[in-house]
Amino acid sequence: MKNYFLSFFLFSLILGGCKSLEQQGESQFAAGEYQLAIGTFSKILAEKPENTQANFYVAESYRLSNRIEKALPFYEKLIEEEGSFENHFYAAQSLRDQGEYEKAAEAYLAAKDVTSSDSLMKLASTAAKNMQLVSEITDYWPYHELVNYELLNSPGIDYAPIVSEKFLYFTSSRGASGAYPATGQGYTKLFRSRADGIKVDVQNIQPLPEFQNEQNLNQGAIAISPDGNTIIYARGNSLSKKDLPEVNLFASYFRGGGFTEPIWLPVNEEEYFWNSTPAFSLDGKSLYFASNRPGGYGGTDLYKAEKLANGSYGNPVNLGSSINTSGNEMFPRPMGEQLFFASDGHPGLGKLDLFVAETKEGKLSVINLGKNINSKGDDFGLFFTNYPKEGFITSNREGGVGDDDIYYFQDNTPKPKIVNILLNVQTLQNTPEGQIVLPRTRVALYDSTKKAVGGDFSSEAGKLRFTLSPESDYSIVASKNGYFAKSISYSTIGKSPAPEDLIQDVTNITLDTTIVLDQLELEKAIVLENIYYDLDKATIRPDAAVELNKLVKILMDNPEIKIELSSHTDSRATDAYNKDLSQRRAESAVNYLVSQGIAAERLVAKGYGEEQPIVAEASTEEDHQRNRRTEFKVIEIEQ
Repeated sequence: MKNYFLSFFLFSLILGGCKSLEQQGESQFAAGEYQLAIGTFSKILAEKPENTQANFYVAESYRLSNRIEKALPFYEKLIEEEGSFENHFYAAQSLRDQGEYEKAAEAYLAAKDVTSSDSLMKLASTAAKNMQLVSEITDYWPYHELVNYELLNSPGIDYAPIVSEKFLYFTSSRGASGAYPATGQGYTKLFRSRADGIKVDVQNIQPLPEFQNEQNLNQGAIAISPDGNTIIYARGNSLSKKDLPEVNLFASYFRGGGFTEPIWLPVNEEEYFWNSTPAFSLDGKSLYFASNRPGGYGGTDLYKAEKLANGSYGNPVNLGSSINTSGNEMFPRPMGEQLFFASDGHPGLGKLDLFVAETKEGKLSVINLGKNINSKGDDFGLFFTNYPKEGFITSNREGGVGDDDIYYFQDNTPKPKIVNILLNVQTLQNTPEGQIVLPRTRVALYDSTKKAVGGDFSSEAGKLRFTLSPESDYSIVASKNGYFAKSISYSTIGKSPAPEDLIQDVTNITLDTTIVLDQLELEKAIVLENIYYDLDKATIRPDAAVELNKLVKILMDNPEIKIELSSHTDSRATDAYNKDLSQRRAESAVNYLVSQGIAAERLVAKGYGEEQPIVAEASTEEDHQRNRRTEFKVIEIEQ
């Protein structure tokens, strides 16, 4: 990430005739020819390693050409001579960019200790805290994977790709006719090639055809409006005294079948301000860019300018302190409610990292995209070809083809393994001879929200099948004319393998259940088993409530029936006493049913006392127990 930075400080070329190495190096440094200055002062250091002046200029040349990770030994020499805030702070940045986060935090705190400036102490404290936060960075897209686009990249600089109307546009130093003296790399130009998403025709890359690239200056960081009619790009670093002194934004417009010659954009405001890395909003109504103009928060900040009715742009607005820091923010990529950008001021892994700013519950958060996207090098120039699953970034991380390289990314989230729960249901009926098949029974399936999710009739063999979801609760309701409808609960929770144990893409698990219905006959008494009362009492005991709840369910499953609930006693008391006791017990049972949500008009309480014994001549305790019973019978069926 050297040429897009398009150095903030580029002075006139000052080369005299015969000069000492020191004078030559100073002239090169003053002219922004940092690579040449490094070479010159390195000759001095080869003879005099402790030379303070030479160490200073080499350290600063690396820093100003965005290679501060190489400057550490030179700053360490300077710290031995003078432990200034700047020397400690830049040494810390060099350590940070090498991934030495603990040592960087110590160096930032050392810088804090040698200054009395509140603002500098705050700057160092924030930087040290950022190093401690590196361990908390998680992957924003855990399954996104980066791949170096080796066939697209050159041995030089390739960066900031965008796709517009089936073409990939990017910046590259390939085929450069001259070298930019700040870095020793070739000057950059704009190129394009056909593309379908991240698939690029790497065999037919050509210089930008819309207008001609200029020689001996850097052109880069291109943006194209959504309608394809406006091109905005950064241009600068010319050595000519007649040219602009800084990097500025230029625009070319589609007019009359072709694009116009690029013109200087008023949003630059001043030719001495650095303005670069433009991007359009998705609707084309806003222009985002980075600038070092006064009034920002330090380094380069992100700005936004709204498009006016006449096609020009209004006054740029700083995006604020939540996004901008004392470091550098650049390469904005607005995506609706989210803003992606590069920064070296937020907690990151090294130089520029990619971040996203998003608002949740009214709070704006800036989130590092994580270690599968970012590195300790520069990572920037994010562009989506299929948001958010596919696109490009630029990085100068280790292992690349050249300097800045273009990488593509894809979402490789593994396909979820599917588990189908196949539930075989059989419908049966109770008969005096036992359970037998009940064919052609309507069976309905409901999910946990009581929404119907399936239903059919059982076959002649009383069978049907449902496909259920794992780890879910259901209700199954069976009904047939002439039978009590019945509902049962069914859960698949815990009935399928753990996700990590699944091998096949689709796993079918077969389970079985049955639903047994009883015939619905008017006036046929049905004994409720295990309904007991304390001696001479009519209150409902807890064990009796459990049994009565079964009747509650029958009544809820069959809302069309009305029942008589009757209580019977044995014959071991007077008729009048038994009649009264049984009536009170029947009424108590009915009241319990009402308390559970059953309408009172569906219930009739009847105490028969000892009038209807099952065993007429009861002589044993077992016989008396059979006679002491609670029954219900259907007395009406509403059609």
